[in-house]
Amino acid sequence: MKLILVLGLSFLKIGLFTFGGGYAMIALIQKEFVSKRKWISEAEFMDVVAIAESTPGPLAINSATYIGYKVGKAAGATISTLCVCIPSFTIIYLISLFFDAFLKFTVVQYAFKGIQVCVVFLIFTAGWKMLKQMQKDLFNWILFIATFLCLVVFSVTAIDFSSIFYILICGAAGLGVYLISLARKGDRKKETAVSAQKQNDVEQKNEQNTEQIAERKEDDDGQVYEQTGELKETQKGENNVPKERKR
Repeated sequence: MKLILVLGLSFLKIGLFTFGGGYAMIALIQKEFVSKRKWISEAEFMDVVAIAESTPGPLAINSATYIGYKVGKAAGATISTLCVCIPSFTIIYLISLFFDAFLKFTVVQYAFKGIQVCVVFLIFTAGWKMLKQMQKDLFNWILFIATFLCLVVFSVTAIDFSSIFYILICGAAGLGVYLISLARKGDRKKETAVSAQKQNDVEQKNEQNTEQIAERKEDDDGQVYEQTGELKETQKGENNVPKERKR
């Protein structure tokens, strides 16, 4: 019960003091549950963000549901989702009651300008930490650079390209690389099996040749032994002949 309470208060704090949407919450969620409480690892957090972004629903809510379920099962998922939603729902509801009058305040306008800078910094910080945790292989770097260039080009040319397509394309590319590597492993296993079979055949053939040579040697030794025995018998017979007869 205490763990569920801590989980709810943590997400309530994140939902109350985070401005800029789900992407801005990533840094606070990472700091709270990865760095501070160590309830999930850096690698798992990257998977959480990828899953939360590629599934329907806001990023922050999906992340809260996943982390809550991991820590406190169904009760943890329910409390986490509610606590991360309640602050923003309450604040937006109150603002909507006097929205026009609220925006006319000069103090509010300048406050939002400062908040925008902070949001950019939070998103950049979370992205930089995730980039450092990314596996530094050739495929990931190619995909990262290609995605970054596409983002820049589409932003400059004002082409409307949804972020969901980036996720789907990158996911398809990763799946394709996995299938190719799987096929290569299968080919290598086949080659290894064929090579092992050939080696086994060669060893069997060598054993057969060795056995044949041994059998031939035994036959030759037997023949030599028989010939030697006959020769000895002949010599013995000659030695037993009387001398008179020999004369």
